[in-house]
Amino acid sequence: MRHHYRNVVLGLACVTVLSAAAIAQRGRPGFPIARRHTTTQSDGLRLIPSDQAPPQGGQVSIEVAGVDRVIRSNGLPSHPTGAFPNRGNPHRISAQSYVYRVPARPRRANRVTPLGLQNFGVAVNGVPFDPGAAEWYRAHRHGGWRYEALSGAVPLGIDHNHAHVQPTGAYHYHGLPTGLLEQLGVRAGEHSPIVGWAADGFPIYALYGYAAAEDASSGAAELKSSYRLREERRPSGPSNPGGKPDGTFLSDYEFQSGLGDLDRCNGRHCVTPDYPEGTYAYFLTSDWPVIPRYFRGTPSEDFRRGPPGRPKR
Repeated sequence: MRHHYRNVVLGLACVTVLSAAAIAQRGRPGFPIARRHTTTQSDGLRLIPSDQAPPQGGQVSIEVAGVDRVIRSNGLPSHPTGAFPNRGNPHRISAQSYVYRVPARPRRANRVTPLGLQNFGVAVNGVPFDPGAAEWYRAHRHGGWRYEALSGAVPLGIDHNHAHVQPTGAYHYHGLPTGLLEQLGVRAGEHSPIVGWAADGFPIYALYGYAAAEDASSGAAELKSSYRLREERRPSGPSNPGGKPDGTFLSDYEFQSGLGDLDRCNGRHCVTPDYPEGTYAYFLTSDWPVIPRYFRGTPSEDFRRGPPGRPKR
C-alpha cells in the first residue's frame, strides 16, 4: 500500500497548547518549545497557493574547490512562494547566508545514518531540503511518535512548493519542490537533471531515472520508494496514539526491501546523464519519504542546524 500526496486538498484543524514540560524548557538555550499535539489521524494536507514573489532575488553559487563542492546562497528561490506569514506559519521569509561544503567525490559509508533534526541537502537554487518536522505526539520527543510534515495532521502553512518558513526566516522544502522542478524542466519520459546535493555529497535527482539502473538505453521511468504503511495498528496508552497507521507519523511507515526501485536511503547506484560511469544517487519520489530520511555517506557538519537565530558561518 502506498501513500501519495497528490491532489490532497482537505485540512485538519487541531488545537495546539504548550505542555508543562515545554514551558519548563523555555529557558534552555537553543531548545525550541515543544508543542503538545494530540491529533492521531489526518484528513489530508492543505497547501497554500504559491503566488507571492520572494522578498528579493535568489543568489546561489556552486563550485568545486579542492576536495569540496561549495554551495553558497541566500536561501531564496527564483520561483513564487506562498504568502508568509499565514494561518499555519507565523514566520516571514528572509534572506540567509548559507555556506555548505560537501565532498566533491563522496564515498559510501559502512552504515547508513538517520537524518535526525538537520537538513538533508540543498537544492541547486540554494534552498535547503529539510523534510522533518520538530513536532511530536503529546510533545514527547523520545516517545517515537514524530509527526510527518506532509501528512497535514499538524498545520504548518506549507505552500504548493511543499515548503514553509522557519523562525529564522529560512524558506525550506519539506517535499517535492514543485516550482523548482518546473523551472528545471523535470518531465516524464526523460531522466531528471540534478536538482540538488545531499549533505554527504551525492547528487539528488527527482522522480525519473533510467528504468534499469545500469543501462542508459533502458529509457526513463518514474522510480518508486520501497516504503509502505504498516498494517498493524499503533500501540495504545498514555504515550501512544493508537489507531490505524495512515501516514500521520513517521513511524507509520516501514521499509520493505525490493518493494520499489530504491533502497532505505531512497537512492541507488546507477548511471545518469551526469555520471555515465555510475554513481550512488538519491531520488525525490512522489510516494513517501519523498525526500530521503537516511544518508548513504557521511553528512557534512555544515548541514547540522544550531540554536534558533544562530548565524550560519
